[in-house]
Amino acid sequence: MRHRKGGSKLGRNPAHRRATLRNLVTNVIERERIHTTLARARAARPLVERVITLGKRDSLHTRRQAASFLMSPAAVKKLFAEIAPRFAQRPGGYTRIVRAGWRRGDNAEAVILELVGSELKIKEKEPEKKGQKGKPEEAEPEAEEKE
Repeated sequence: MRHRKGGSKLGRNPAHRRATLRNLVTNVIERERIHTTLARARAARPLVERVITLGKRDSLHTRRQAASFLMSPAAVKKLFAEIAPRFAQRPGGYTRIVRAGWRRGDNAEAVILELVGSELKIKEKEPEKKGQKGKPEEAEPEAEEKE
């Protein structure tokens, strides 16, 4: 029986695993979107949600708790200034895992772990005019006529 054996070990010892997860959570808070493997994303997701919930209860105690877990003071500032107010009315489910194919080197399943509301905005390409390939043509200087 494997009762109460939840959570992935990620192939690391406990200290390395904790450091890896703290780095993942800090990067999600700072960048709002990271590319990682499915196992790491599933392990980091509850921690990201917990830190955002700390940010929603803005007090000195929760700031210190978040600062003790996050790896940079900039991430703590962003959490309490930008991210927590964005999710103030949301009762949970702050992150999304989007599958992004397979990693090239070891064929691990790659995913994007992102905060809800920070979707990638795709710019539409302007249609190219016919005859333009590569660099635009420059006007050639006219050759002087010799008499």
